[in-house]
Amino acid sequence: MDRLLKTFLSRVVKAGNLKIVDAEGKVQAFGDGTGDLVQVRFTDPKAERSCILNPGLKVGECYMDGSLVMDEGSIYDFLAVVLSNAGLDRPAWWIKAEETYRYLTRRLRQNNTLTRSRSNVAHHYDLSGDLYRLFLDEDWQYSCAYFETADADLDDAQLAKKRHIAAKLAIEPDMKVLDIGCGWGGMGLYLARNLNADVTGVTLSTEQHERANARASEAGLADRAQFHLKDYRNLDGPFDRIVSVGMFEHVGVGYFPEYFRKCRDLLTDDGVMLLHSIGRFDGPGDTNSWIDKYIFPGGYIPALSEVIPVIESAGLKITDIEILRLHYADTLRAWRERFMARREEAKALYDERFCRMWEFYLAGSETAFRYQDMMVFQIQITKDQEALPLTRNYMVETENRLRGIDGTAVRLQEAGE
Repeated sequence: MDRLLKTFLSRVVKAGNLKIVDAEGKVQAFGDGTGDLVQVRFTDPKAERSCILNPGLKVGECYMDGSLVMDEGSIYDFLAVVLSNAGLDRPAWWIKAEETYRYLTRRLRQNNTLTRSRSNVAHHYDLSGDLYRLFLDEDWQYSCAYFETADADLDDAQLAKKRHIAAKLAIEPDMKVLDIGCGWGGMGLYLARNLNADVTGVTLSTEQHERANARASEAGLADRAQFHLKDYRNLDGPFDRIVSVGMFEHVGVGYFPEYFRKCRDLLTDDGVMLLHSIGRFDGPGDTNSWIDKYIFPGGYIPALSEVIPVIESAGLKITDIEILRLHYADTLRAWRERFMARREEAKALYDERFCRMWEFYLAGSETAFRYQDMMVFQIQITKDQEALPLTRNYMVETENRLRGIDGTAVRLQEAGE
């Protein structure tokens, strides 16, 4: 076994039951032997060294190409046993050096111009809709769910998320609502159906744009919910409300000022915005190199310390902040379990390498929320501090009222069903 890899794992993995089989067939155990056995096998000695020298990129790549194989347990189990221990020790100097370099050069990778943003979105969101159908909920919500109870299933939790966000927007009938990064239309259709909002949604994904409008038509909501293939920077307002769920992670740190200035200009003077985004507890950083290369090019998960000053500089007021801690970990667990249950269908759509990539994406993302200081924040923003009631009681009241409405809502059919 590569000496550097052995030294690193011996120092880091103190708890758990991890065994590594090197390319020569030699077995090395790590941890205290507690828990289920997780056994990893390397088929190539070069893979051993590459995984320790650049783990952020190479662990995922080696799993994709088959030079890192799971003999016992899953790739999630392997990542969990390593990352649950990793926080107990400082990263190795070469890993820290790589992180520092990526942090200093992150604006180059996040240069999300109008053209580049469209290309980045197409890389991920214009994959076959049949893939997303395998693991998302009934409404195709592709962002953090809101688990109100421990026994809530994914559909319940995604409905609760929409309800929770809608309550914070304080929407009155016929208000004009902008949904920046509307996905397949679920959030906008929820607001149009249950709050009689006049919704405009924008996306850069051709697949999402077509499906969202088809769903609006089939649901009889095309007069109240319209979705456009357009960059938010090319929009004209004003709008009474703005909602953005899971889109801010694609803006890029260098474009934060432009984003909030545009939202300010799009809002009415008494308007309200709700921003829902993944965030990081541990301060500014950079996107994992494997995620940046294979899953979300140009993406970045911000710390609140990077976001709040820019909101203030744009002349906007923060009126409420909520942190959702492990909700996304549970969401990703549900997605991963659903995907693995239908893995053969995904393989028929793409190939084995793609399935390994997608499994690693879901497993790595889940462990990031469980062990690596990732979370989700919701920030409520206004121009005028008198735009909302003085207490948060209206949120609870609206949420309870919506709970009595949306539970009996007609299922939003997929286009062609």
